[in-house]
Amino acid sequence: MHRILSWFLLTAALYVSGPAYATDEPPAGAEKPAPHIALLLPLKSAVFGRAAEVVQQGFMAAANNQPLPMPIRVYECSDESKDITALYQRAIANGARAVAGPLTRDGVAALAASTGISVPTLALNTGEAKDADKLYFFGLSAEAEARQAAQLAIAAGLSNAIIVSTDTPLSMRLSQAFAEEWGIMGGSIAAKILYHDDPEVLADLPEDPGTMVFLAADTKTARMIHPYLNIALPVYATSQLFNGNTDTLTNFDLNNTHFVDMPWLLQPDHPAVMVYPRANVPLETDMERLYALGIDAFRLLQIMLEDTYRTALPLDGVTGLIRLNRNHQFQREAIPAVIKQGHSQLLEPPSAVPRKP
Repeated sequence: MHRILSWFLLTAALYVSGPAYATDEPPAGAEKPAPHIALLLPLKSAVFGRAAEVVQQGFMAAANNQPLPMPIRVYECSDESKDITALYQRAIANGARAVAGPLTRDGVAALAASTGISVPTLALNTGEAKDADKLYFFGLSAEAEARQAAQLAIAAGLSNAIIVSTDTPLSMRLSQAFAEEWGIMGGSIAAKILYHDDPEVLADLPEDPGTMVFLAADTKTARMIHPYLNIALPVYATSQLFNGNTDTLTNFDLNNTHFVDMPWLLQPDHPAVMVYPRANVPLETDMERLYALGIDAFRLLQIMLEDTYRTALPLDGVTGLIRLNRNHQFQREAIPAVIKQGHSQLLEPPSAVPRKP
């Protein structure tokens, strides 16, 4: 990996440090080339525009928390899958020294398939880098949370899983990720149940010792399913089930459910979380997670710029404990919790259980 620390120090000497700021995007062809950090987001998208806006807010909240040697320039697009390659090249031509984005899976795939990744680049979703040594990935992977739920259940001494899912794409991805990790950890699958608004399918679930339920569902669906589950069976899920501690009525319906989520939501008084401001306008829970993604994305990009991977990682992030694997993926470890009396309660992470070879 090419070292860029000397460049970073030189830039710091040439540019006066001050509060970070984002410049409005000038018309194409009218930009004046200058060193900057480029933030590439689908802000013009009817589908992803709101999410992109919140990620930008979190990114700038982290940037404004420290002096920077260069400004942040935001590049907008409508369809990342079609526009991202040209947008990236435009940012580089304008003097970008580091890039954060794109945000969507299709956009990340398009950028990863292109050539010319010439500066430290942090894609804000999962993906694979084949021939781009400067391209890294960081996202809020629901599948990673499903795998972590499997690890936590195994560490708790459970060995048989009942997987309850729906036919939505996300639920199927969660179910598959959990099942794969459960098998790797040495667990057995007692049953796979596809739920279609019919609680009869949840009757007579196995009650063998060591049996648990993995609920691959969002908040609304989990709230319908949970009352029909055998109360003797431990229930595990991902953050998709948790809508925040303010939604106490829903949480009461999900009592005793184990799940994982980020410190930003579960540990608001943690020193690593308190240092960053909340959004000026309160956000719904899903948007809070994207705001936190923006914060940690900026922090990771700084590590990439300064080439301090060895000393700065793992990162105590607001989204979780972040490590870097060999595939250029920044992996996030969420916090285990359980819902009790309408609120989340943190759990001590159990001792790790080795995977079976």
